[in-house]
Amino acid sequence: MNKNDQEFLVQKIRSQYTEKESTQLDELKELDKKVKTPVNVFAYVFGSIGAIIMGSGMSLVMTDLGEKLGMGDAMIPGVVIGVIGLVLVLMNYPIYKKLLSSRKEKYAEQIIELSNKLMEG
Repeated sequence: MNKNDQEFLVQKIRSQYTEKESTQLDELKELDKKVKTPVNVFAYVFGSIGAIIMGSGMSLVMTDLGEKLGMGDAMIPGVVIGVIGLVLVLMNYPIYKKLLSSRKEKYAEQIIELSNKLMEG
C-alpha cells in the first residue's frame, strides 16, 4: 500500500470520528426528509394493510379456507372482504398525495427561504 492510499484510508477513518458541521444544505435535506418520511411510512403501512385485507378475501374465494374455518359458502364474504381491501389500496395514493400536499404547505416557507439563501450564495 503506497503512502497516498494510506493517507486516504486514515482520513476516511478519521472523518468518521470527527463531528461534522451542520450546513444550510444539511438543514434543507432534513426539512425535506421531515416532509416526506411520515407520509411515505403511512403510505407503505396503509397500502400493505389494504393488500393483506384484499388477499384475505381472495383466499376465501379461491381456496377451501372458508370450509376449514367453518363457513358454508365463503364466496360472498370473500368478495366483500376483497373489495374492501381493494378500496383501501385504491384510496392509498389520493390520501398520500393529500397528506404530502398538506405537509409541503406546512414547511414550504422554511424550505423556500433556506433554498433561496443557498442559491444566492
